[in-house]
Amino acid sequence: MTTRRNLLAASGAAFLPWDSLIRAAHAQTPPGVIVMAKQIDDIITLDPAESFEYTAQEIAGNVYQKLVTTPNDEPSRLTGDLAESWTASEDAKTFTFRLKPGQKFSSGREVTAEDVAYSLQRVVALNKSPAFIINQFGFTKDNMAQTIRATDPRTVVLTTAEPTATSFLLYCLSAGVGSIVEKATVSGRAQGEDWGNAWLKGNSAGSGPYSIVSWRASEAVTLQANANSATPPATRRIIMRHVADPSAQLLGLQRGDYDLARNLASDQIKTLSGDRSYTVVSQRKASLLYVAMNQKNPILAKLQVRQAIKMAIDYEGIQRNIVPNNYAVHQAFLPEGLPGALTEKPFKLDVAAAKRLLAEAGHPDGFECSFDFFSGAPVGDIAQALQANLAAIGIRPRMLPGEMRAVITKTRARQHDLALLRWGSDYFDPHSNAEAFSMNPDNGEDARNKTLAWRSSWNIPELTARTLAAVKETDTAKRVAMYEALQREHQQTSPFAVMLQELETAVMRNSLRGMQIGVLSDRTSYATVAKG
Repeated sequence: MTTRRNLLAASGAAFLPWDSLIRAAHAQTPPGVIVMAKQIDDIITLDPAESFEYTAQEIAGNVYQKLVTTPNDEPSRLTGDLAESWTASEDAKTFTFRLKPGQKFSSGREVTAEDVAYSLQRVVALNKSPAFIINQFGFTKDNMAQTIRATDPRTVVLTTAEPTATSFLLYCLSAGVGSIVEKATVSGRAQGEDWGNAWLKGNSAGSGPYSIVSWRASEAVTLQANANSATPPATRRIIMRHVADPSAQLLGLQRGDYDLARNLASDQIKTLSGDRSYTVVSQRKASLLYVAMNQKNPILAKLQVRQAIKMAIDYEGIQRNIVPNNYAVHQAFLPEGLPGALTEKPFKLDVAAAKRLLAEAGHPDGFECSFDFFSGAPVGDIAQALQANLAAIGIRPRMLPGEMRAVITKTRARQHDLALLRWGSDYFDPHSNAEAFSMNPDNGEDARNKTLAWRSSWNIPELTARTLAAVKETDTAKRVAMYEALQREHQQTSPFAVMLQELETAVMRNSLRGMQIGVLSDRTSYATVAKG
């Protein structure tokens, strides 16, 4: 029998927000909606010209298209995304792109060469964190109108300052910072000289399979299918809920509150792997976990101290006991899978040797320093293990847990001593990580290219020159050898203790199919994920 109370409850449900409906639906998530549990407190902005964090890059890959991209099944192969073809001039300085016809933004307007030129120009003009990927070709705010041009509605011409290998330029354009935004929408929301940056922090203007409905920091992101996409997605709505605790992710997955969980602990993954109710999808990613040591700290600036820290870490023990199914031990700045990556592991736990190095540096009794890290699992657990490792040689870290975006913001301002951080490659070429870890052309506070080496105040003119030489080398074998040599020196001298390479795993209820985890963050695709 239907009562007035039941009718009121039913009618009221129609006006509940999506998140309330999800919390109420313990048996299953709403039809046509996929809800994932994920740690998303690393999001600082969703503007692809500024975002440089894992989750924001992943979202950009589902909201925007680029001129070119790389497929997950063959990540070294370049293929057209918005571009149907491209050519290079004989002097390797002029590159012409022809756009595919009929590609449309979520507004319904067709993507034009003017949109492409505008998008790349705004990256240069804004000069945010990822801009160095584009700026390195000699584009500046003063010359961008001449060097980044639309010559007709479907043709874009880029002119680099120096001869450039076509493949290298294309790899850089395939990075998230190469995302193409709709000029009319974004420029119409510009405030002063911000090129629409304030608006794009929480909105979108792309031609990818999804558009952004909303983002609430450290709470949720909602995406809606782009009806005008050239590749319509299988599911109309994606909701990412911030769930920091893996145990809460597991409980919600088992209750049916979530369709998939993205950050389960190793023991949880192992347990669910044998349960037919779930599907486990894994991918070795071009993503590293490392300790950064700020060279502004005079103690950390000593080579023996940096070496001592690297020898104090129990790499194998941390991997085996905390993250056996989430990470693999890796100690070079190029992740395994990229050309030239070293798989050698020169460091292992050696407390006696680490103590000798500290004594040689003038610190036989150790020292105190701050240690910033993301408080969520498993990074928080790894940080606690590192605290014990460092304490064993006399280093007394002041532990400063925080949300990921707070840790990132602090290290970008060079305000850390030690920090435990993640880094994902931006494109499938060795220079992506080499530039970040072993280049710092200007160590000044107002430097144009604020690489990871810059963030840790590591002034390295000689290593910077060698890294530049490697990217310009045209002989493949010689180039690989140069990167191998760079990594070996970097391992011994740098203020980075590279520890682990990520093995990303998603666990889905068996009602889901089609999840693709990318080797690079922005290659993780939701478009093929479907229920049923």
